[in-house]
Amino acid sequence: MTDDIAVGTAAAAPGEADDGWLPVTELPTGGTERLPVTVANGTGDGPTLWVTGGVHGDEATGVAVAQDAAALVRDRAADLAGAVVVVPIVSPAGVRRNERTTYYGDDDPNRYFPDTDREDERPPETQERIDTALYEAFADSADLLVDCHTAQVGSVPFVIRDRVLYGDVRTEAEAEAIAAELDRLTDAVGLPPLREYPAAEYLGQSLQRSTAGAATNTAGVPAVTLELGGHSVVSEAARRAGVAAVVGAAVEFGLLDEQPGGVAAPGATVPDAPVDFPVRRFVGPRTETAGLVRHKLAPGEAFETGDTVAEVVSPHGEVRETVTADADGYVIGHSEGVAVYEGQAVASTAVRDDGVLVAPREEEGNGEADSGDGV
Repeated sequence: MTDDIAVGTAAAAPGEADDGWLPVTELPTGGTERLPVTVANGTGDGPTLWVTGGVHGDEATGVAVAQDAAALVRDRAADLAGAVVVVPIVSPAGVRRNERTTYYGDDDPNRYFPDTDREDERPPETQERIDTALYEAFADSADLLVDCHTAQVGSVPFVIRDRVLYGDVRTEAEAEAIAAELDRLTDAVGLPPLREYPAAEYLGQSLQRSTAGAATNTAGVPAVTLELGGHSVVSEAARRAGVAAVVGAAVEFGLLDEQPGGVAAPGATVPDAPVDFPVRRFVGPRTETAGLVRHKLAPGEAFETGDTVAEVVSPHGEVRETVTADADGYVIGHSEGVAVYEGQAVASTAVRDDGVLVAPREEEGNGEADSGDGV
């Protein structure tokens, strides 16, 4: 028999579920900023799965997947071995303005989760306090975590698998153990896997302070990021794939005996990756010429080094530059808009990766500019 579980005001005895709120900060006009939370507490012993969504306010399908996962486990609490905690809207301020950022700092709310290896004497501001409140809740109870996002225009669904870092916080052997569970979780969700950026770039972009990054590399909780199509509106196909992915994780780790009726098998509705080698996230290729972009490959299409990915044309339609791939891989999604400036990426891609998945934590590099979409 499991114990009672409480997160914020949501509290559930074994075999029960409850909806409530997690207070995260006071508002200057009165009242409290709070996150919706659902707790479903099983009758048997097992792990605790956390599902989060909406850390970026315009990533609507991620919110819908988390909401639907909450509804599913709410109805099946008595059948669970373990518990499921769902927070479908991590950034209420972003959802209110339907934007990636919030009005607390107008920057990425998915870069403020705790990092115990990071020294900072600056007092935490609002977004960091909100992220810390959520982090403390899942670090205290989670055994695994699935964070639901969306990516670029026309993006195909995929799952991001973080690198696991070792150093002052954990030994290499401890990191390898986390990595093994992370591989298991990545396989369970059934989506085409993309490895996260190499370690130096990962740190340079502060991705160890994202929801999944902080869970994995600070709390030691295996966590993956689901990228479920494009942003702003709910994609029904991506929503179904996301719910199947969350349920696949629950089945793999023993929270559910089997895939419930009406829920597809993980990955069943999503095309397989068009390449058979390991890939990682890459923002590019990039244009060296300003102009208007015309994409030559659709999301999900493979390319080889030197293949044309896009053309950049003048206002009169004359080709100014042919943008080619500098590695083998495939297109994940297109960069938003038709106008591009010198040095801007024309696409988000998955490129061949032969790097290690467990890496020493080293000095932060400058990294590559973030695409502004996805995790």
